[in-house]
Formats: sequence, structure tokens, C-alpha cells
Amino acid sequence: MTRSIYFILLLLLASCRQNNLEVRNEITKTPVLYAIGKLNETAYSAEFRRLYKKLVIRTSIDTALGAEAFRIKPENDTVVLTGGDATGVMYGLLSMKEQIESGEKISNIEESPRFSFRAIKFNLPWDSYRRGKALQLHYETCRDTNFWRSFLDMMAENRFNKLTLWNLHPFSYMVKTEKYPEACGFSDEEMKTWEKFWKSIFRMAKERGVETYIINWNIFVSPEFAKAHNVATYCIDGKYFVDQGDTSAIVKDYTREVVKEVINRYPDLTGLGITLGEGMGGMTAEEREKWLLENYIQGMRQASRKVKFIHRVPLSAGKWSGGTTDPVVERMTRQTLDTLTCTNGPINIELKFNWSHSHSCTDLVKVHGGPLTDAYWNPPPQNYKLAWMMRNEDFFVLRWGQTGFIREHISKNGHPWVNGYYVGSECYIPAKDYITSLPNTSYHYAFERQWMFYKVWGRLLYNPETPDEVFSNAFEKRFHGSGNTLFIAQQKASRIPLIIGSYWNATWDNTLYSEGLLSIMDNDSMKLISLEQMCNKQPMSPSYMSIKDYLASGEKSIPGKITPAELADSIESFCNSTLKDLERVEPGQNTDLLYEVSDMKVWAHLGLYFADKLRSAVQYQKYLDTKKTEYLKSSVVFLETAVPHWDKVCEITVPIYKPMPMQHYERNGDIPFHWNNVKKEVYDELHRLKGIK
Repeated sequence: MTRSIYFILLLLLASCRQNNLEVRNEITKTPVLYAIGKLNETAYSAEFRRLYKKLVIRTSIDTALGAEAFRIKPENDTVVLTGGDATGVMYGLLSMKEQIESGEKISNIEESPRFSFRAIKFNLPWDSYRRGKALQLHYETCRDTNFWRSFLDMMAENRFNKLTLWNLHPFSYMVKTEKYPEACGFSDEEMKTWEKFWKSIFRMAKERGVETYIINWNIFVSPEFAKAHNVATYCIDGKYFVDQGDTSAIVKDYTREVVKEVINRYPDLTGLGITLGEGMGGMTAEEREKWLLENYIQGMRQASRKVKFIHRVPLSAGKWSGGTTDPVVERMTRQTLDTLTCTNGPINIELKFNWSHSHSCTDLVKVHGGPLTDAYWNPPPQNYKLAWMMRNEDFFVLRWGQTGFIREHISKNGHPWVNGYYVGSECYIPAKDYITSLPNTSYHYAFERQWMFYKVWGRLLYNPETPDEVFSNAFEKRFHGSGNTLFIAQQKASRIPLIIGSYWNATWDNTLYSEGLLSIMDNDSMKLISLEQMCNKQPMSPSYMSIKDYLASGEKSIPGKITPAELADSIESFCNSTLKDLERVEPGQNTDLLYEVSDMKVWAHLGLYFADKLRSAVQYQKYLDTKKTEYLKSSVVFLETAVPHWDKVCEITVPIYKPMPMQHYERNGDIPFHWNNVKKEVYDELHRLKGIK
């Protein structure tokens, strides 16, 4: 279907009348027409017919409301919808659809976005930053525009408005330039297919009020370009941890050319982003920033239009791309950001909140590289805004949703210089569902399993005051009669990975995998978190007391601190409460409901295992300090109490989840992850503890 025909069909929707629904709309912007189409779907539903004999909706735009805002005013069986712009009208129409599907008449609602930048981080599987089966198996799914249509529908429904697509070097998949055709490994026909694919994604996103960004790492070229010119040879075999990226003249010129051409070729692409890291291992921070200005930014300036720009920070002062935070570099980068003028609108800078494990405590303890100064916001910036990267490298299988955590996070960290958040993973792509074992689920794609994860993040970033009733109703819509019970149970169960992340104080991606209770070892493998590690760990959360500090205090409670004993008791209490709640829910033949309930139970048993292991670790440390066998015996008793909870996790998950490729776990070799595959480590640790003399 050509774009012109598609647009004509959308225009027809603007004046579409169903038997009991009439939308009086003169706004021709595609987000409005898209939402009218979605709302029209409800006109045939039993809920609509029960609520309305006739419903008339009148739409208009009033820019005084502000971008993406909307106001709904019902007047008998007529509803007046006013949006601050077309996207605001779209959100208003989708809000009406949500109310009707919940069995409620449309009510007075006025909402405006808390943050203007509400982004998904999505890694593309071709030329991906990390490599392995868990990522590359998504290739065909991510080439399918049906997948992207579903994913973008989800984003619009949940009010995400930025899609950021990440790739080492995406440009050779997007353009074959006249100056460097040898850089593209595709035939002309193949390239036409790629161009059609990209344009479809960018068009569908725009129709749903979603901006699109391509973000790459540096310094990389295509393997074909590297071979043709004998440059950047590390790109040929995909090695991105290099001592020195290739800064030769031809690499610089090629970079400027492909950046310019991508902007010119894809008018619906909103912007570009830069990662000054891998491929720059041998460069100082000043040299990296110079590369950005002379090549990437210069390519943007040579393009026929201005685009928006994302600049990742902080940069390292050292010679390794990962590096550490540094006040001098932060001030230098701030100077560049304050004076950069080649972009369409304010620059957005991205900082990883608590490194790669943002689902932890809501206190900003560190970013990628360590603690941060206030250089990026003191004084308040005028030329850019900051968005927190909420990296999730901790749960890919089990469903999650915790509204209290998100609201608290926004309250603590939504400063005037912060315009939003990114949500996403580096080690997981939510495309192909390679995890689910049972047939007869209602979903096709991986992101649909985590439907509540996206709903709570997207809706609360738009409006943190969104009541919990919205999410409870969403459960009720799916699982009639169990909605509120499921919502409350998930709220409690979803605290488990947050507590583990807050306690563990992890850094880069593979240093923790919370839902597997795995941590990286000295030999670079991923293994079960051990008693010794728990004893030696200094928690990330400032409110958590370490085991050693707790024992040094004489096992006393300290104001403002949570002791290991108190933490274990708290976990046990709400995990048992979760399991009790779920006794009231009987999945029957509903496979979707079976998975929801099973995941909550698994979180609860993982929490109970962690709580008893924490108690065991306290006793084990007391034994190490005193060599008194009574403490060793107590440690054994607590670990014996913990182990059956792991058995329960395996009992629940073996029938419903396949052994799965997992990027973290691939460090152990060609072994799939499953809790059942970790079970031997659980028992080995108990046997070892019992064997201590």
C-alpha cells in the first residue's frame, strides 16, 4: 500500500460514523487519525453498546494546553476533546478507548506530560553491541514490520514518545552512498528492501506521535569498508574493545558522508545519537570530543535539514572506553554541550542511573563510571536537557510492575534540568518470544509478556499521578474477577529485584542478574550469589546496612538504616503475603493467567530464598569472626530453610519456561539459562557449608 493511499484511508476515518459512534474531526494529522481508527474498534464492543446508544466526539486543538496535553469534557452523550497538539488529541482518544474498555462512561480528564522525553532503548540484533544467541536470534523478527507495528501500538497506548534504536554501525544498513558504495554489503535490490523497512518504521512511529532516533557507537565502519580500504580492521571480526580506533582521513570522511546521507534519505527520522566509547579506547576525552565535532557533527551540518541530537555522557578521562567519571571531563563536556548549535531543538544527554542496574534503589549512587559531580546541572543548562537511562539487565523472563518505585524515582530525580527517562536493556531484545513453553497464549512477541512493565513506566512518566486504579483495571480487563488481587500481588512481588539490586551494588551489565540470583565471578563466569559475596558486599542503597557493619554495631538497629535482619524479615513478610493473595486466583484453562500467577509466585520464592540466605550469611560471618560452631550450625539451618524455595522455583518454571539463551549466562559457555540449571550450585553450597569442620 502506497503512503498516499494509506493517508487517504486515514482521512476517511476522520469522518467515520459507526451506528452508535460519530467522531467530528477536522484535524488531519496522522496521530489523530490513527487514534480515531483505534477508538472506532470499540464501537462494536458489548461494553460500548451497554454504555452508549449514541456517542458524539468533537475534537479540536488549543496550543495553550501545551504539547501532548489533552482535556476531555463529557456533555451528556457528546464529548468535547481538546488537545494541545495532535499527539495530545491522540492520547485523549486512546484514554476514551481505555475507559470504555474498562466498562466506564467517559469522564472528565485533563492531563499533561510530566516529562517531554519518554523513551524506549531498543538494541537492534544486526551489528549489535553485545553478541550471542540471545541477541542474534531476533534478526528475522526485527526485520518484520508487523512486529514494529505492534511495538509502536504499545508505545502509543502507554504514552512513550521516543524510540531509540541502538547499533554499533547502523549506517551501512540504511544507505549506499554515491561516494562510498563499497561500504554497503547489499545489492541494490537488497538495499531497496532495507530502505523500505526503515521508512516504514519511521513513518509508523510518526503516525503514533513517536520520534525516532538512531544511536551508534564509535569509531566503527562497515566490515566491507574496512576490507576495501584496509582500515579499522577491528570492524571485520566485530571486536569493539580496541586500544585505538581508526582516525585516518578516509574513516573521518566516510563518517561525515554516511551521517549526512542518512539524514537526507530518511525525512521521518527525528534524530541521531552518539556514544563516545567503544572504538575509542586509545583516545583521551578531548580527542573523543574532537572526533565528535569534526566528523559526526560536521556530517549533520552538511545535511539538508537539522535533526535532534542525543549525546551520551559521562566520558572517561582514561585510556579505556569504560573508564571512570572525572570532574575535569564533565566540565569539558559541559562546555561543548553549552555551545553546540547544529541541532533541531535542545540537545538531550543520557546518563545511566546506577550504572546498568537502575531497578535498584531510587538514590543516585553512581552513573556509568562511578559517582557524578553536579557539573551537568550547576548552573542549570540552557542548551540541553538530561534524561536518565533506566537500564534493565536484571529481569528478562518474569513479569514486573511496581508503581511505587517509579513514582518515588520521579519524585527524587525529576529535577528541572531533567526532561525524561529511557527504559530498556543491552543484553535483551524484547522481540522474538523464545522463552515461553506453553501454547495457547494470547501474545506473539516478547514485549507482550512484559505488558505491565511498559504500561507502568510509560503512563507514570507521562503522569506520575496516574492512579493505581488504571493498572488494576488493566489487569481486570485481561483477567475478569482477579484484577485487583493480581495488581496488589504484583506490586509486592516486584519489590524483589529492586531489593536484590539495591543490596548488590552492581556495575556493568553482567555483574548481576537479579531474577537468576547470579553474579559474575573472578574467573568471569556467572554463578549463584554466594554466602561469601553476601558477607563482603557493601550495599548500593544508602539505607541498607552491610553484614559486617551490622555485626560491628552489635546487631543493633540504627536510625535511618535497615539491618540485614530487618531486611530479611520484611522480605519474608511481603513474599508470604503475595503467596497468600495468589491462593485466591485459579488460572484454570487461561494460559495467560497461569503465567501471570506463576511469575509472581517465582518472585516470592526467590525473595524467600534470598531472605533466608541473608540470615545464613549473617551467621556465617559471625562464625568466620569467632570460629564458634554454634554460628556455623545456625548458618546451615537458615540455608537449609532457603533451599526448598529454590526447589519451588524450579517446580513452577520447568513446565512453563524453556532453557533459554541468556547473554549473561553465555559467559559459562554454550549453556542455556534456567533456574533448574542453577539448582546444583544451590545444593553444592549447602553441602559445602555442612562439610566445614
